[in-house]
Amino acid sequence: MSRFDRVFVVVIDSMGIGDGPDAADFGDSGADTLGHIAETVGTFLIPNLVSMGIADIKPLAGIKPAGRPLGYACRMTEKSSGKDTMTGHWEMMGVHTTKPFITFTDTGFPPELIKLLEEKSGREVVCNASASGTVVLDEYAEDEIYHNKMIVYTSADSVLQICGNEETFGLQNLYDICEYAREITLRDEWRVGRVIARPYVGKHRGEFVRTANRHDLALSPTNPTALDALKEAGFDVISVGKIADIFNTCGITEGVKSKSSVHGMEQTIDICRRDDWKGVCFTNLVDFDALWGHRRNVQGYAQEIVRFDVKLGELLSEMKETDLLMITADHGNDPTYTGTDHTREQVPLLMYSPSMKEGGVLPETDSFAVIGCTIAENFGVEMPAGTIGSSILDKLV
Repeated sequence: MSRFDRVFVVVIDSMGIGDGPDAADFGDSGADTLGHIAETVGTFLIPNLVSMGIADIKPLAGIKPAGRPLGYACRMTEKSSGKDTMTGHWEMMGVHTTKPFITFTDTGFPPELIKLLEEKSGREVVCNASASGTVVLDEYAEDEIYHNKMIVYTSADSVLQICGNEETFGLQNLYDICEYAREITLRDEWRVGRVIARPYVGKHRGEFVRTANRHDLALSPTNPTALDALKEAGFDVISVGKIADIFNTCGITEGVKSKSSVHGMEQTIDICRRDDWKGVCFTNLVDFDALWGHRRNVQGYAQEIVRFDVKLGELLSEMKETDLLMITADHGNDPTYTGTDHTREQVPLLMYSPSMKEGGVLPETDSFAVIGCTIAENFGVEMPAGTIGSSILDKLV
């Protein structure tokens, strides 16, 4: 018998709580996403996160700790080599990544890679920077259509994206060059998590529209995960937001896309109200990272956390006695730090169930995999061979 019938894992994408023991190895000494936000904004109303113990594991300027959290809270240190979205999420479900994915947010892709794409396509690459896809089309699409160019760009994540006009570039041609890009970016020095074909239609600035023929060439986790084990055992694994993309749909039984972090929480609340499933609902809330962390917008990040806290209160009120909520993050992205990249930080793990009789602060964990292992033990499922981590289910009393 499962102790909890349903487990909700909510990832506040990039909400780190201070540099970990190896932060200096990543050039991130002193990074502290949540701490620096609290110091900068002053008034910071997050009562539900506070009640769950966030200020008990992370001193926050102007915020009094709960003292006795609703449930249990701890700090987690990442074991894998990397500070990107895929590495963090994969580790939560038991995968130890030793070769990090690479982001090209600040530099664009190296000349050697661009040269190979140009030789393969017979087109000169334009853009080669981190940019919005819609802005890229307005700026470069006419160049592509009328001057035989090719638009290559990236984002805040480990991704290489190529645009192609369906009429002049050709959809199959776009897919072929993206297949080639996927092949060459498997090299350790260029290792990106996803290659995305971004087809569009239109002939002039202002009328370009991306079509539904987008094609993602992602990497599956390098090892079967807790999600795979749960699915094989007949449990539901519901993805909200980017989770299905992060795991390349491996281990996912149902997926819903989100328009925003607030929307993702609303979807999670709706799923909580359903009675037709048993297993895990895994939610990623990306706006913290994409809209505010990478753009170094402290106020925007703080306001997003406040909006999340309101929705968290709604989720808590809907939970059943046999539900477990686990709130965490996948890495840091200190909006007060230099550059625009993620920051290597510890992350929180806040856990609550209406059935809990006690609460408090638990010891730090040496990996994020405690999440997947705890869920697997709860459902009586063996973690796949080759995974890492250990369960703390017996601590959640």
